Amino acid sequence: MPSTVKALLAVVAAIGLAILLVSVLHWLTKRLGRKSDLAADLARTAHKPFLATMVLFAIQQALRAVAGDFPGREGVLHALVICFIAAFAWLVAAFVLVLEDAALAHWRTDVENNLRRRRFKTQIVMIRRITVATIVVLTLGVVLMTFPGIRALGASVLASAGIVSVIAALAAQSTLGNVFAGLQLAFSDAVRVDDVVVVEGEWGRIEELTLTYVAVQIWDDRRLLLPTSYFTSKPFQNWTRSSSAVLGTAEVDVDWSTAIEPLREELRATCEGSQLWDGRVCVLQVTEAVGGMVRLRALVSANDAPSLWDLRCLVRERLVTFIWENQRTALPRYRADMANVTRPVAETLRPAPRGDSDDDARVFSGGADADERAVTFGGPEEPVPVPANR
Repeated sequence: MPSTVKALLAVVAAIGLAILLVSVLHWLTKRLGRKSDLAADLARTAHKPFLATMVLFAIQQALRAVAGDFPGREGVLHALVICFIAAFAWLVAAFVLVLEDAALAHWRTDVENNLRRRRFKTQIVMIRRITVATIVVLTLGVVLMTFPGIRALGASVLASAGIVSVIAALAAQSTLGNVFAGLQLAFSDAVRVDDVVVVEGEWGRIEELTLTYVAVQIWDDRRLLLPTSYFTSKPFQNWTRSSSAVLGTAEVDVDWSTAIEPLREELRATCEGSQLWDGRVCVLQVTEAVGGMVRLRALVSANDAPSLWDLRCLVRERLVTFIWENQRTALPRYRADMANVTRPVAETLRPAPRGDSDDDARVFSGGADADERAVTFGGPEEPVPVPANR
């Protein structure tokens, strides 16, 4: 049998054996996945990279064992080695994704008092990104080291590594700063995924935290993208750093004649009748009494920021409705002091008398033309009536 046909048969047999082995393991993993979410995720995510790795490994071993010397043998084997390294790196990355999904599924963040869960999610996501980046870099390094010329060049590269690293650090100072800032954010608990923050005057939620940027989902579904170094160099508000429960206020301006106690009762009834209130804080206080008005501040609490926003709007609405229906005299009014007004209003509006010298303000008197105009528009002279003899 020719060596070429023998080599092809060996390669086909190796591929078939590898596919059979992978199919059996995949079937067993899917059976286990009926009872285990981890096994189901593993069968779904790692099947293709595992198949590629095993097939390439089988082809490579079959060629080395059966095929003799043929034109381009070293090049073919070298290409198979590179493909195997890439497939193996793909398999390792798939395992990392499976472990991350399993950890995040166990520590879900859509529950109350999820502070530890959000911290864990942030750290897991950041570790996953670092691990994937490390796998990519190591894979490229291993692939390059398979070339004899580059392997021989390694000594001289290591000798100049100090100078190159300094130049690279200066050139990528901003990028490296963001990378280290991302690591600092992930492990310092300054900000976490799903934290509610106020940044750049916008109120939103941390949607994604990477090594280089942070995506903030604004309440109206806009996205604010900021470099990670922003959160380590500038102040920002984190409403959920210690817990998801928060406090908020609703302010209303009323007249000095307002009865405060009925409004406190209305606030208490509003909070107790709403599922948005967490039962902690429900206070109505007078915070200012200047400028002719009294400012009332309702302080309420909720389990999270979205519930607090709706609760504040509800409290403001109920207080305004209660004042309009029950204390209409409590609406803000502007007062004017009329005690020092001594003349009637009509008299104050009457123009002051002016001298006769102001001829420019007259049309029918004060000059020859004006007198002639008066005669023209005055009509014929009427006879003077003679009194009758008695």
